[in-house]
Amino acid sequence: MTMSDTLLSSHTPVVPQTGKGVLTAVLAAVAGLMFGLDIGVISGALKYIATDFGASQGAQEWIVSSMMFGAAIGAVCAGRLSFSFGRKKTLVLGACLFVAGSILCALATSVTILICARVVLGLAIGLATFTAPLYISEVADQARRGSLISTYQLMITIGILAAFVSDALFSYYAAWRWMLGVVAFPGLVFLVGVLFLPDSPRWLIMRGRRDDAFKVLVSLRGSDAIATSELREIEGQMTERQQGFGLFVKNRNFRRSVFLGIVLQVVQQFTGMNVVMYYAPRIFEATGFGSNAQMWGTAIVGLVNVLATFIAIGYVDKWGRRPMLIVGFIVMAAGMGVLGTMLYIGTGTDIAKYLSVGVLLCFIIGFAFSAGPLIWILCSEVQPLQGRDFGIACSTFTNWAANMVVGATFLTLLTTLGSAQTFWLYAALNAAFIFFTIRFVPETRGVSLEQIERNLMSGLPLNKIGR
Repeated sequence: MTMSDTLLSSHTPVVPQTGKGVLTAVLAAVAGLMFGLDIGVISGALKYIATDFGASQGAQEWIVSSMMFGAAIGAVCAGRLSFSFGRKKTLVLGACLFVAGSILCALATSVTILICARVVLGLAIGLATFTAPLYISEVADQARRGSLISTYQLMITIGILAAFVSDALFSYYAAWRWMLGVVAFPGLVFLVGVLFLPDSPRWLIMRGRRDDAFKVLVSLRGSDAIATSELREIEGQMTERQQGFGLFVKNRNFRRSVFLGIVLQVVQQFTGMNVVMYYAPRIFEATGFGSNAQMWGTAIVGLVNVLATFIAIGYVDKWGRRPMLIVGFIVMAAGMGVLGTMLYIGTGTDIAKYLSVGVLLCFIIGFAFSAGPLIWILCSEVQPLQGRDFGIACSTFTNWAANMVVGATFLTLLTTLGSAQTFWLYAALNAAFIFFTIRFVPETRGVSLEQIERNLMSGLPLNKIGR
């Protein structure tokens, strides 16, 4: 790092986020709540849907994965929408689609209609998963950026927990339509909340609205001096307009950040976490639990997921991204490996059953404090401003494409490989991700987005751009 870089990186004073700044980030993070609800509800509803519609195993996989297909399309569209109309308006559109998709799911009269309705939900999720972390990263101060983006993952886990509990209650009546339709109510609350959000100051500057950007920064930071300093630093990165694909083609350093974001999202999906979320009752069935125990066991999974996410929120800006990712992958590899072993030797005794649940919960904890929130944080941090919309669109699209592959293949893997071998496969993948993190992932704790961009564009190795 040169002396000029050092001066620039320290140019923006670090100040406490104002109450309005925190509230703004948290409101945007509620998009994650909607995401979590839609992930969680299908796990409990699937067997009742299969019974009512006579859905085959393949049809069930399509019901699950159709949402990810829609999310992949939504992620591609989100980059252009977010750039052209702003982060706020894109979140509003996503909220509207959440409500519409939930109602359509509840009213579905066939597998085909249900799949189409879940594609609509997917479009909403694709828009939200692209826009919410991006928006939060642009309104948060650098000292608390990691914690505030982690609230997005916390909202996902809360949504999953709420869906699991809701599913468990409605399961007594086999009321799968209520399981799917109840999501519309928090969707309306989210829609109202998003309407009160300010536009992102970085987006306003990209649109030439400097005065509006300054007003937003003053309201978020609570200081004219801090707002002026941050405004100048953002403008220093705005000598060129957003270039997207053109920048990707001509700039090697930007290609590096895009590919890093893409691989990070593949890594997150192939940890196996969403397998647990989508098919948790099926996993509890494999370990020998009865029907009601499967549903409440799934709710416990959701609760542990929520509680462990607080570890990320509390320590990501103290311990750093890389150490927490490495520890998380170690825990996840061990959890999946032991679970596979327990399924291999048999879970016929109560001790074996509860040990299997224990290692599954260890896996959940490992994901919730590491790959769950931290990969969203890193993907929102490593893209340069000139190509941020394009870069995050690519990584978010990849998240949902990989998610769709996982959701559409898990039941087939269980059938062809067997339960034990399937979980061993995910254990091996998590072990490999440890070495990937060491080799390529940067530590971005406490570093401004502008400084990360300078380091990236100067050609520093990817694992050094957070210096």
